[in-house]
Amino acid sequence: MRTKYALVITAMVGALLTAPGGGVSAGPLPVPAGGAIPIAGERSAVLNALTGQVRQGERARRKKPRDTVKPLPEKVREKIEKLLKLRLPVLGPPSTRRAAADPATSALVLYDDAGPYGHLGELYAIATANLAGHFGTVTAKPVQNYVAGETEDHTATIYIGSTYYGGAVPDAIPDAFYGDVATTAKPVVWMGMNIWNLANKIGASTFSAKYGWDATNSFFGGAGTARVDYKGKPLTRTVPVAEDSGVIRPYVTNAPLVTQLATGQDPATSPATPYPWAVRSANLTYLGEIPYAYVNETDRVIAWHDLLFDALAPGTATRHRAILRLEDISPNSDPDELQDIAEYLAQEDIPYGFQVVPRYEDPNGTYNGGTPETVRLQDRPQLLTVLNYMLANGGRIIQHGYTHQNGSAPNPYNGVTGDDFEFYRAHVNASDSVILDGPVAGDSVTWATDRINSGRQLYAPRGLPTPTIWTTPHYAASVADYTAVNNVFAAALERRIYPSRTLAGGTLDYNKIIGQFFPYPVKDVTGGKVLPENLGNYEPEAYNNHPARFPADIVRAAEYNLTVRDGFASFFYHPYFPVAPLQETVQGIENLGYTFVDPATVIP
Repeated sequence: MRTKYALVITAMVGALLTAPGGGVSAGPLPVPAGGAIPIAGERSAVLNALTGQVRQGERARRKKPRDTVKPLPEKVREKIEKLLKLRLPVLGPPSTRRAAADPATSALVLYDDAGPYGHLGELYAIATANLAGHFGTVTAKPVQNYVAGETEDHTATIYIGSTYYGGAVPDAIPDAFYGDVATTAKPVVWMGMNIWNLANKIGASTFSAKYGWDATNSFFGGAGTARVDYKGKPLTRTVPVAEDSGVIRPYVTNAPLVTQLATGQDPATSPATPYPWAVRSANLTYLGEIPYAYVNETDRVIAWHDLLFDALAPGTATRHRAILRLEDISPNSDPDELQDIAEYLAQEDIPYGFQVVPRYEDPNGTYNGGTPETVRLQDRPQLLTVLNYMLANGGRIIQHGYTHQNGSAPNPYNGVTGDDFEFYRAHVNASDSVILDGPVAGDSVTWATDRINSGRQLYAPRGLPTPTIWTTPHYAASVADYTAVNNVFAAALERRIYPSRTLAGGTLDYNKIIGQFFPYPVKDVTGGKVLPENLGNYEPEAYNNHPARFPADIVRAAEYNLTVRDGFASFFYHPYFPVAPLQETVQGIENLGYTFVDPATVIP
């Protein structure tokens, strides 16, 4: 159905969307009741409070930067100093002869869950574990559960410092972890806070001697930074100043020991002053912030997507692939419009995926003069002819729900296929923003499996192959639904949302969720294989507080993703739009050096 409601959640990217006591927002939308960690332009009570806590802790730390934690026992510090004198081996330049992903590759992801905002640590860890799932196996757990020696059991260790330890929140990081970080030769990535505690634990002079910077005198700065330069690309950063704690800026004391990986541009001066956003010293990579809040398709999170290769697959060769997905084809789609798109792609020899919703429902007659309407694949022989043409000319069929709606009630619009959510509840608030409300009534793995299979059995009788790839309508579903998808399909081509307690266990909290897009195929924390869609879509009109997006916007995002050494440029297009914008987008992406591939060929 040609409608401005064709997609209500595509702008939801890797931002945290938490709203205690009220729903969650998808995309760059106003925050519902309670507070959220949102995408650009939103206001967040959670971020505002967390920023206040950080600023209070920083005031105390600036007064006594080297007197914040009890140091490690003297014998441990002596051991660390001796190992330094022996010149522990460090990471050298990557070898292009190594395989991209060693089957034995494993990541240890450690996160904070202490303090009033402890749930944020788990959500950040979910996002990190998903990305690390591209490279191999992942173990994720709260940092206080770290066991001495675990760094040696994994290819790399990633610590996410989301809780500011100090004052009323005691340090939850075990001494064993501090000691192992200082002595291991394996890659360690440290994101965000508490790096000064590591320095104080092992001794500030010892830390500086090994890493070339003084963490005890590295403070937050650069609030309002709007740009992070990485590999020559000006990645965006869109955190509103009111909610921006800033970025922890390493105070470099021995520059030859420090490699600056990414550079922030501090707007406090004119012109902006560059500062280290991410650095590497010996085997330690440090990011001055956790880059999952307030993100979009051109965001600084792209740098993090690439830096993971240094830790987990440094020998990966450069390769840039692209994926095109045609969106929201249903039995009610116009076959002539679809044929125009298909002929263009066949002429250019572009492989692509195309989604088919196997059953069209308009239960209230919204687009049929008030008369309810159901359209089945067998009711549209001309459409079936076009679909078979697509299959014979580079197309790969993808299942896109059963009806792409759920019942006759608005969810959130009108109950019509293609407009509404199918596996999640949503509504439009007074500010014209789409708000996610949680799983549908009766949601379970069994319910989702039955609904998936109800649609899945409709393809073969019409002469179409049964799809092996899935895309969730409007990218929103529960963990139970994703489990059903994972059990039925080889992979899903989509973005996903994840609730709090997915890692921690217990009752899932859908009032606190994180949404994420992927720059490469991953195995996510639900056990599913997820293919990337990281560029969004063409949408010439703004709606529901989402801005219009044009071919140039998509191509710009693809250009920035060239910094990911084995990354993708993956977007989708509604075939009720003309051929010209698709042609402009495809040509622009190809001109950057990407090669379009069949999505089935990149399933891990």
